[in-house]
Amino acid sequence: HVQLVESGGGSVQAGGSLRLSCAASGYTYGRYYMGWFRQGMGNEREGVAALTSTTSVYDDSVKGRFRISQDNSRNTVYLQMDSLKPEDTGMYYCGLQTLVGYCYLRTLVFRPDIGYWGQGTQVTVS
Repeated sequence: HVQLVESGGGSVQAGGSLRLSCAASGYTYGRYYMGWFRQGMGNEREGVAALTSTTSVYDDSVKGRFRISQDNSRNTVYLQMDSLKPEDTGMYYCGLQTLVGYCYLRTLVFRPDIGYWGQGTQVTVS
């Protein structure tokens, strides 16, 4: 049973910082890749950042402000968010993409049929 548990969301003022965490467990089928996605009110879920084999990728809206990292020993992926803006408000989800979905995740596209979502953590910037 694959489980992704996000934490670290909250309410901050513009210019503030938050650090999101996502702990993954239960995936025993080989290599996988992780990314962060968000969904604002009335919007579709969009890719924010993802880790590939050799580098990390970011949406243009967060470049230079957000940083994704991973602690393999803890099966945890992080999203450090600095200089937050009101437009960053939304529910943030981490996604685990299987090896087959790598080519999608590196363009911040998530295939739910070959991956897993966490339950989300709310970020509100005012």
